[in-house]
Amino acid sequence: MFDTLTDRLGNIFGRLRSKGKLSESDINTVMAEVRTALLEADVNLKVARQFQDKVSERCLQSEIHTALNPAQQVIKIVNEELIEILGGQALNLTYSDKPPTVVLMAGLQGVGKTTNAVKLAKWFKSQGRNPILIGADLQRPAAVEQLRILAEEIEIPVFSEKSDPITVAKNGLSEAISTGRDVLICDTAGRLSIDEDLMNEIRQISDEIKPHYTFLVIDAMTGQEAVNVADSFNDKLSLDGMILTKLGGDSRGGAALSAKTIVGKPIAFASTGEKLEDFEVFHPDRLASRILGMGDVLTLIEKAEDAFDQQEAQRAADRLLNGQFNLEDFLEQMQQLKKMGPLQNIVGMMPDLPQGVNPDDVDETRLTRVEAIITSMTHEERDRPEIIDGSRRNRIAKGSGTSIQEVSLLIKQFKEIKRMMKGAVKPNKRKKKSPPSNSAATSNHTLEYKKRGGTRSPRRERPAAPSRGRGPSSSKSLSSPQSHHARGDRN
Repeated sequence: MFDTLTDRLGNIFGRLRSKGKLSESDINTVMAEVRTALLEADVNLKVARQFQDKVSERCLQSEIHTALNPAQQVIKIVNEELIEILGGQALNLTYSDKPPTVVLMAGLQGVGKTTNAVKLAKWFKSQGRNPILIGADLQRPAAVEQLRILAEEIEIPVFSEKSDPITVAKNGLSEAISTGRDVLICDTAGRLSIDEDLMNEIRQISDEIKPHYTFLVIDAMTGQEAVNVADSFNDKLSLDGMILTKLGGDSRGGAALSAKTIVGKPIAFASTGEKLEDFEVFHPDRLASRILGMGDVLTLIEKAEDAFDQQEAQRAADRLLNGQFNLEDFLEQMQQLKKMGPLQNIVGMMPDLPQGVNPDDVDETRLTRVEAIITSMTHEERDRPEIIDGSRRNRIAKGSGTSIQEVSLLIKQFKEIKRMMKGAVKPNKRKKKSPPSNSAATSNHTLEYKKRGGTRSPRRERPAAPSRGRGPSSSKSLSSPQSHHARGDRN
């Protein structure tokens, strides 16, 4: 979503880093460019101006122009102010002492309210809660059926009946209490535009079930219009937060950057894709880091922990280090990687991407083709790719709908990975095999021999013959200068 804004800010701060010192004029020029970048990202004009004024004021007060590294100081202040306009900190949900905790979903038609009600229920379930969904949207055809189908995927019950939305909400609350559910999520009807009938119906439902949280679902693709809708809802219905949908789309991001300042309510959750797993708590600090091109490592780690089985990952790592990693293991790891969400989003979370690397350019269909190639192999071929000859490659290519060249490239790349891993492990194995005691003994022996004036290798040294009838002072080392001289006399 924020690719355009990230590129613009990256170019601005890149020019800033090339300057050793900054004058007040330089700071004002930079902040004017930042404001233009925010406006191009469809940020509200009032928000853009406030952001520019705050950053400029802080830069001048902290005497950025005298700092040793002024560019880093400016970026630090911009990051802190971005976090502030995005909401400051993540919304901390609390639960009612007398269950259930009631959540009311509101919004216009077509923003993804029903889908996000199920996503929210799935999130509550992942937190150890026991939610129930109430289908009070009786206006849109098949809205309740859609709710039931999606809820079946995550095994969460849905309550609805053919009456009126207020009665459904009331009876749904009684159902939640009687069945011991500790979270109730009520899905309501939307309209194509804000009207009094919509507001009156939601107000009556709110009065009946007395929600602890009222969330407004807004579409990030609509830009500033989404903020205007949220402002109108908040005037007539007390909101506790917003759920921003389609955050992973190609919109410019103005809704996310303007909502908190204009509406005065935080963004509680963000939907980043169509799957039920593409739903997360909204963290302003992490999003600000991504906007400035610094990645989002914490979210990346959380997604990896949710998607990857720890024991399976450890087993695969051990097999890789031991040289036993095969295409079957590679396929399992690739399938778990896909559970983390769209590959473009994963790449976008990585910090310090090289200049010119655009996450949107990542072709996720290549993973699908690789998966098709591996699944077209026999178990023996996956375990021992070296047995795949020309006829086998032809069969695999036909079975996977790919070309022989693609099959050969995959096998070549896999062999290269195994070769690189073997090369990384070998030095450690050599260290284990070398006995340190022998080396230390040889070193000590050589040192003692040199102290005695010897010049030959310690392995060829022989002890001096014992003296006969002479005192101890007459015994000489075979390698001493005197003994060399004696030998020369005899010659």
